[in-house]
Amino acid sequence: MKIQPGEITAKLQLWNEGDPEALDQLMPLVLEELRRCAYFYFNREDADHTLQPTALISEVCLRLMSLRKVQWENRRQFFAFAGKLMRRVLIDAAKVRKAAKRGRHVEIVSLTGGMDREAAASVPPAILLSLHEALEQLEALDPLAAQIVELRFFAGLTGEETATALGISRTTVTREWAMAKEFLARELGAPVPAVS
Repeated sequence: MKIQPGEITAKLQLWNEGDPEALDQLMPLVLEELRRCAYFYFNREDADHTLQPTALISEVCLRLMSLRKVQWENRRQFFAFAGKLMRRVLIDAAKVRKAAKRGRHVEIVSLTGGMDREAAASVPPAILLSLHEALEQLEALDPLAAQIVELRFFAGLTGEETATALGISRTTVTREWAMAKEFLARELGAPVPAVS
């Protein structure tokens, strides 16, 4: 389905105004992007994971549909929020998995290769939880860097896609991404990755 420029923003504005059909019309427009993000994440997931991409998308959609009195300004804000929801669902699933493994040895994996699309998909639940806590600390210090991590790491966007989603330059994304990777590597106790 080819989406016309501004179509998602228009549906978001109708949803803001209380149009009950706007959400039903919006979901098919955004599902493909949400599906792409979810499949990216699960592409390299360990075989013992229990959450599937379809379940992740469904949970995100349910949480979106349950929202009341949200004022969406544009598509960028919507997808940034959806990325946060995806992160929360993944963290919740990781907590459940970690609780199930309580008492077993959990291997800590170094993030020396950086937290990019390849690394994001293979992070074990224990590391994901530590990353979540470190990301909360980063958010308190630099909200933009935290948003960039959410979009690049959890939503699987490229640097260019992240720049477009946030309405900032690619250079700013690169600079903030490099700083965020160093901060998170320090917080996670892993060697600081080389910045590309």
